[in-house]
Amino acid sequence: MHPVSYSSFLVPRPASMRYMLENGKKNAKLGRLRATRSSGIRAADQWRRVSLPVLIALALLWSGVTPARAEQPPSVYGPDAPALARLGPHAVGVVTITLIEHAQTDVLAYNPKTHSAPKRNRSLIVDIWYPAHPKPGAKRAVYSGAFRSEPPAPPAHFTIPGIAVRGAPFSGGPYPLVIVSHGYSENAPAALSWITENLASKGYVVAAINHDDPSVSEFAGPVLRRPLDIAFVARTLQRTLAEKHWIDPNRTALIGYSMGGYGVLTAAGAILDPHSPMAKAVPGKLLLPYCRGGALQRSIVVAHLRAVVAISPAGGRPWNAWGAHGLSGIHVPLLIINGNRDRTVGYRRAGLRVFEKAVHAPRYLLTFEEAGHDIGLDPAPRQMQNSLWNISWFQDPVWNTRRVNAINTHFITAFLDLYVKKEKSFAAYLDVRVTHAGRGVWPHDHARFGSYSPGTGDITIWKGFQRSFAVGLTLQKAPAAPVR
Repeated sequence: MHPVSYSSFLVPRPASMRYMLENGKKNAKLGRLRATRSSGIRAADQWRRVSLPVLIALALLWSGVTPARAEQPPSVYGPDAPALARLGPHAVGVVTITLIEHAQTDVLAYNPKTHSAPKRNRSLIVDIWYPAHPKPGAKRAVYSGAFRSEPPAPPAHFTIPGIAVRGAPFSGGPYPLVIVSHGYSENAPAALSWITENLASKGYVVAAINHDDPSVSEFAGPVLRRPLDIAFVARTLQRTLAEKHWIDPNRTALIGYSMGGYGVLTAAGAILDPHSPMAKAVPGKLLLPYCRGGALQRSIVVAHLRAVVAISPAGGRPWNAWGAHGLSGIHVPLLIINGNRDRTVGYRRAGLRVFEKAVHAPRYLLTFEEAGHDIGLDPAPRQMQNSLWNISWFQDPVWNTRRVNAINTHFITAFLDLYVKKEKSFAAYLDVRVTHAGRGVWPHDHARFGSYSPGTGDITIWKGFQRSFAVGLTLQKAPAAPVR
């Protein structure tokens, strides 16, 4: 395995470097450093680990030249991140492929006069991240995308730096397969690199679908296509990537955000209600064959599934996609992530309802208190920071996006490693001893300030979190009820 260093992305800001130097020199004279809340002592400890890039930056600062601050790849987290958010041991590669599903119903071309819709080949672009062995110094990927701007402005284009090397040779394997489904309309895999790259560095092959959604006024398209796309891509990659010895098809997981959350829950076995407003939103009764009692109901369920993650999932009220009991069709472990102030899909009718109704699945509900819907994308790229409309695609009004993503990555890592890789030691990160993170305690102040909680003994702060940073969260857990 070729070692990769990501330290170049962690250089402090010039303003903080001068502070570190001044306080570092002052406190270094003490001869020893103790872990306390003193910012000066912590600065000295940081100064002892200052690298060559920092020294160069300091020289530029003192000469009157301020270096441009490069954007940090979203998959690389800072010192405040929980323990499992850090990158894994693998370097990362990425490739883009196109899959074609033949003779698919074009719901947007439905003709109400003839009560029919034409069949067309459906083309799906899929980005795949994987453990790799890149050449030393290989150029890292830069992802690009465009989101809808506030009318009448044209779409806003953006770029996001990555850690992956495009086309790098595959390394090791076979690994578990993770299928990722983005949110509605302009959402795209480019804005999900916070989790796709990070999981690949930990020994997963991660395939993110570009669903090529229509405009927001054509809601019927993603309602029908989301679960169909997910099931098709999973079937295809389980076969083709297994033939290449990249993946173990019997260890498959799904991750979905927003409309992708609706898709992965349905593909995991949640049974669509034929009488729901969601089903009626699709013209010509085209969704009915995939609903409860329909001839194609099982065709959209992914085989060999080990775990599902749904972030801010759509499909709840008022659409009520699965009716009163459809969510009980999920039997695989489930991690739901939601903000309790989500004004797009809701909380009680979204994540909380899924948690309460998916009774046959061992399940967890991670709640960000006071967070809204936008807790599933990368931090806002610099090109998207020029207007509130553009930045709101990425940024919650209360929570910092990097903080949200670090917490999500921590729990997704624990969840997948436990249920997909069957590494039982990760259960301790999910079996928290207090439901409300802020109620955890660390009675004895002997550990270093930035130490991670062991979550044992009389320390009830969530395992893997730092003393002052386990706040604003709740984590609920429920076992699977027996099937009668």
